[in-house]
Amino acid sequence: MSVVGLMSLSPLQCYILKQAAGSPQGTLRRQVIVHFYDSVARKPKPRDLSTIIARSVERLIAKELVVGFGRKTAQKWFFDRVRLTPKGRGAARKLLGVQQALPLKVKNQNVIGKKTS
Repeated sequence: MSVVGLMSLSPLQCYILKQAAGSPQGTLRRQVIVHFYDSVARKPKPRDLSTIIARSVERLIAKELVVGFGRKTAQKWFFDRVRLTPKGRGAARKLLGVQQALPLKVKNQNVIGKKTS
């Protein structure tokens, strides 16, 4: 389990954030999420796979890391794709180990021991 700030995320949720961060617009289709289970030794049953993905996405939405797009029935949501929120982009950067550059400007570029003209 990875920890982002105070939140703990499952391996599937980490995969969703990393894949969405790597996409050009920060969006991820449901079919790409299913590929997470290609590398797992024990794959869940197809009917369970849909439930597992839906719950993971719903929990990411509750943590305000992604926004889901799809259709809603009386009982549940059916997600077609998800998009990262600004908070989700920050969490994905932490998972990827990318350090954010600060927008600092150097006022005086004089080097000690070097004369300026």
